[in-house]
Amino acid sequence: MEAREKRLIFPFSAIVGQEKAKLALLCNAVNPAIGGVLLSGDKGTGKSTMVRALADVLPEIEVVKGCPFNCNPYNELEMCEICREKAKKGEIEIEKRKMRVVDLPLSVTVDRLVGTIDIEKALKEGIKALQPGILAEANRNILYIDEVNLLDDYIADILLDSSAMGWNVIEREGISLAHPSRFILVGSMNPEEGELRPQILDRFGLFVRIEAIKDVDERIEIIRRVEEFQADPIAFRKKFEKEQKKLRERIIKAREIVNKVEIDDDLLKLLVKTIIENGIRTHRAEIVTVRTAKAIAALDCRKRVTFEDLKKAMELTLPHRIKLKPFEPPQQPKLPENSQKKEVNKEQSKQNHKHNHSHSGHGIGNRELQFDSVDVDLDLKLNVSRNREGRRTWRGSRDERATVVGYPHGYPVSHTIPLKSDQLCDIDIPATIRASALNGGIKPEHLRVRVRKIRVPRLTVILLDSSGSMVAMKRIRVAKGIAKKLIENSYVKRDSLALVVFKGYSAEVLVPPTRNYSKVLQALENVKTGGRTPLSSALRVLLLLAKSFRLKNKNSVVRGILISDGKANVALEGKSIKEEIQRLAHAIKKNKIKMEIYDTRAKAIDPAPSYIGLLSEILQAQVHEI
Repeated sequence: MEAREKRLIFPFSAIVGQEKAKLALLCNAVNPAIGGVLLSGDKGTGKSTMVRALADVLPEIEVVKGCPFNCNPYNELEMCEICREKAKKGEIEIEKRKMRVVDLPLSVTVDRLVGTIDIEKALKEGIKALQPGILAEANRNILYIDEVNLLDDYIADILLDSSAMGWNVIEREGISLAHPSRFILVGSMNPEEGELRPQILDRFGLFVRIEAIKDVDERIEIIRRVEEFQADPIAFRKKFEKEQKKLRERIIKAREIVNKVEIDDDLLKLLVKTIIENGIRTHRAEIVTVRTAKAIAALDCRKRVTFEDLKKAMELTLPHRIKLKPFEPPQQPKLPENSQKKEVNKEQSKQNHKHNHSHSGHGIGNRELQFDSVDVDLDLKLNVSRNREGRRTWRGSRDERATVVGYPHGYPVSHTIPLKSDQLCDIDIPATIRASALNGGIKPEHLRVRVRKIRVPRLTVILLDSSGSMVAMKRIRVAKGIAKKLIENSYVKRDSLALVVFKGYSAEVLVPPTRNYSKVLQALENVKTGGRTPLSSALRVLLLLAKSFRLKNKNSVVRGILISDGKANVALEGKSIKEEIQRLAHAIKKNKIKMEIYDTRAKAIDPAPSYIGLLSEILQAQVHEI
């Protein structure tokens, strides 16, 4: 099996371009304490290929023989309970294992991730025993998450805890088990498919934005190498065998000297000053930058960090930590200029030219697209409607959760007797054992399945009126301000978001359901106004989007946000507009779509009829007067 995998892995040294990403991966191979790397870029740019190729050049690690957790035989603080007992008795045996990449599938369950109870040992020996999960396999290896931005929140939370503590602690059904879980976290993502939570983003030591290579010759070389590899993988690997060996030896030597690499105080002061100037608050930034700079120096067989080493390190460690507005992409930090080399050791500056191999394909200080150009009032105050008792009808939305059975995702909260055969995919083993013990043996009626709490998938559909009447009194400006605030709210709550604009004779889905909030903002910025108000068409589009989203997402919640003056004047089928809106409103209510309405007329005297009151009455919707 191992030989087969080697034949199928594209050699790391054969990868064309992407020098910055390769450097980030090699730095983590030299010093796993850097904390991993996030590769963000378009699909088809070789992100997964690079990560899998890295495993082939990683040196072996020494572990406790027979331990499923790859415990470190030289450090009791990195041993499981069984290995510590062996160490006290002097029974530790050592073996070498190949460092490997462990994949974390997006569909992973909590049990598969953290491990579960070994039912065979529990029944036969009556002892608590852990059946190792992915976090056990990943200890002292690389944990790779493809499309990390699509990972379920509760799985991401577990990963954050394990990554921070270096231990996987399992507490359930009266059983407490723990084992070391120190891994290099490597993730890849396509930003077009959604944003990544800031807590997870900061947890990655390094960040690299990957772009498709634009050089014609390099792209042609990529084609040639891929085709050659596909035609004869074994021959292709032999062709790069020497380069692979050199690279492996380079990593081994760098590991031996990385803890001996020194960095001058002048460089440390420059680093801290740069971090403060970029508005970065986390102390993790300077710690990771120093470790990365030392790894870069060690890869060049040097024991002192230079100005260029530090600059390259900052290009990898700072972009994703700069204080950004929500949903903005990571930016290039303001790094020290070349003239600042005079402030550091002059002797180092002379050596910089010898080792100045740039791994960056981007200019320093370049900014990504900003979204501040939308003409809105950011200090907009909303007057929330009140019910007959004078109480506020809007309380703000919280994460909604559902209780499910027979769905092996989410947090287990209790157990129950299965009512359907398809619920047996999530058996609660401890509860089943207890029920069997009380009744003298396992029988079908003793089976118990887990009851879990899951975060309900949510879709927010913004219905933005951009008709001619919205131009009056700058209503469209106010409407865009509201929409922007709603997008920020969706970002915080990780909701899917869709933007529907209606004007003229129909409504248009400018952005279908997505978690790429910057895409929604871009579309919002370019919205044009004019024409009639096809409110009926917008309501029908809302129904269609809700139906489509629910087909793909079980137990989902859909919320519609209508931003309009309510002056509908276009019918879908040439019938009465009022009857049409009534029919659509009842359909929305029947489909359990929650509605909020932002009435842009404010308190202005407007003789034209509005259908907001009608919608509010049927849907019992919250109405915000602005």
